[in-house]
Amino acid sequence: MSPKTLNILYWSLTILFALLMLMDGGAGLAQEVHGQESMRLLGYPLYIMYIMGAAKVLGAAALLQPWFRTVKEWAYAGFAFNFIGAAASQVLAGAGWGMAVPALVMLAVLLLIYFLWKKHEAARTV
Repeated sequence: MSPKTLNILYWSLTILFALLMLMDGGAGLAQEVHGQESMRLLGYPLYIMYIMGAAKVLGAAALLQPWFRTVKEWAYAGFAFNFIGAAASQVLAGAGWGMAVPALVMLAVLLLIYFLWKKHEAARTV
């Protein structure tokens, strides 16, 4: 894959992912009704929506910034923990594996973006 193609693919997927996380984080901060329903079904307190919403907004910003690599690494880790926790919560709350699929798909997309970022960084330093 050429460096230009890698750059376009990496930034396109990263921007799309960050926009999705910004929207999801904003919905959590706004205490969106469907999110409240989900939290109740899973047995979580509603205030967790503020915490997770703020974390997603900050994580999306961290993924988009190109200067602080450690902050970006932590954002990737935080999103991975979030998606793994979301999938496990669905399964353990009795909703079944079908309800865990969206979180696992997002985890796979996140891992793809992380792989592309590492390739992008390696290409920049050569």
